[in-house]
Amino acid sequence: MSERFHFITVTVNGEEIREHVDARKTLVDFLREDLALTGTHVGCEHGVCGACTVRVDGEIVRGCLMLAVQCDGARVDTIEGVSDQGEITDLQQAFAERNALQCGFCTPGMLLTAQELLATGGASDRAQIREHLSGNYCRCTGYHAIVDAVEAVAKRRAGGAK
Repeated sequence: MSERFHFITVTVNGEEIREHVDARKTLVDFLREDLALTGTHVGCEHGVCGACTVRVDGEIVRGCLMLAVQCDGARVDTIEGVSDQGEITDLQQAFAERNALQCGFCTPGMLLTAQELLATGGASDRAQIREHLSGNYCRCTGYHAIVDAVEAVAKRRAGGAK
């Protein structure tokens, strides 16, 4: 192999992956093209829209701004992983109930970002939810339904009303 390719070991959605990857390949392209995990989307490719959001070692990151080789030894969780593990079932249900899905392109990034906020207990009001989600663009919903869904889950998780 040339110096352009590097061997990495990364845990993706709980499964250890060992691959030779191009040093220039982004994490989102690695996930989509090499591992067929297409729930993470490619949008702006500048880290602005949030469509490529994934978790690396527990922190949400923009997959278009991170190289796959930077994940050597890391744990990566995609929308498929957190969904399959049941971690966001209540969020997914709330998005469906409140019509916060629309075309669905932004939904994986929105769900991961919302889960991060909810896991830290930071969804105390609608303004805080909007602020946290502000790095994720949605061209269809106008955000109101998305904020409604996140707020409903925050209240449910805190033991409040639906």
